[in-house]
Amino acid sequence: MNTIPLDYETLRLIWWALLGVLLIGFAIMDGYDLGIGALLPFAARTDEERRILINLMGPTWEGNQVWLILGGGAIFAAWPALYATSFSGFYLAMIAILLALILRPVGFKFRGKLQDPRWRTLWDCALFLGGFVPALIFGVAVGNVLLGVPFGLDATLRPSYSGTFFGLLRPFPLLAGLVSLAMLVTHGATVISARTQGPMTERARSYGRLAALATLALFALGGVWIAYGIDGYVVTSQQDPLGPSNPLGKSVALETGRWLANFHSHGWMWTAPTLGLLGPLVAFAGLSARMGKLAIAGSSLGIIGIIATAGLALFPFLLPSSLDPKVSLTVWDASSSHMTLFVMLLATAVFLPLILAYTTWVFRVMRGPVTADSIGRNPNAY
Repeated sequence: MNTIPLDYETLRLIWWALLGVLLIGFAIMDGYDLGIGALLPFAARTDEERRILINLMGPTWEGNQVWLILGGGAIFAAWPALYATSFSGFYLAMIAILLALILRPVGFKFRGKLQDPRWRTLWDCALFLGGFVPALIFGVAVGNVLLGVPFGLDATLRPSYSGTFFGLLRPFPLLAGLVSLAMLVTHGATVISARTQGPMTERARSYGRLAALATLALFALGGVWIAYGIDGYVVTSQQDPLGPSNPLGKSVALETGRWLANFHSHGWMWTAPTLGLLGPLVAFAGLSARMGKLAIAGSSLGIIGIIATAGLALFPFLLPSSLDPKVSLTVWDASSSHMTLFVMLLATAVFLPLILAYTTWVFRVMRGPVTADSIGRNPNAY
């Protein structure tokens, strides 16, 4: 007798939604660190200004990266086929992201060890790369998912990947990468605007307004490209949402503009792209009016809308295959077992509120402006 109170279909949908929540959480919480890092050489022009930005990121960046770890853990446990295929196929891209992320803690710790300007400039470049590279490559990865990834599955469900690293850098994925970069630079600029003062703040506002307009234009261009220039995927044979996971048990076809089918079928889904377009406008208005909290709210709404748009467009696909469409991984055929998803949901119900409570407490403690005076009074400042 099945004693699990939630059916398999519902659990799969819950974990699909939770994966989206974790990715959005990472983009909002750690995204502003990446954006500030990408802005570091441009917004801050003196050593003092760069120290201010570094200390703006320093106290919370490790906690913010918990969302990335949670996202990776959720993929590993809830969607093992997705984890195995994507992490092997995007191996070099993942290594590039990890190396760039490793530069951040090293840069924080080593930059202040010597007073030599050349030494500090070296680590400033490392911190810039630690923000710029992940912000770009994460978007490139999403763009490749929308195009389809060249992988196959054999009879034992063992994945094989036939792509190359440079094959990921096609025009549409690069556009998606620029959307991601502009989105996170906007987010970083809004935090700088809200929590710093002086000429550096004004420069950050200027770059943030440009990035917000770029996010709006690039996201709109991406939508047009998806509607008219990209073949979307559609399942043509019925899958049983309550059945066991088996990616080989379906057939899939490609149709131009198919990624918009979910939005045409369910009108409420247009809320996501609307937020993706409206959010950058609100961020632009907040930056122009020097209203930091409004700007942060706008950039956060934009992030939610842009990521949700990609997830809703792809549903039920998690990783389409351009090499053999019928082996594409979907919500219904790439998940862990019914019991595994339920046990993990119970654990999530306990630990996710704790993480949210801890994060809220940390940001409350660390609230307030970061200035040269506050750094001077803090013996632990970077």
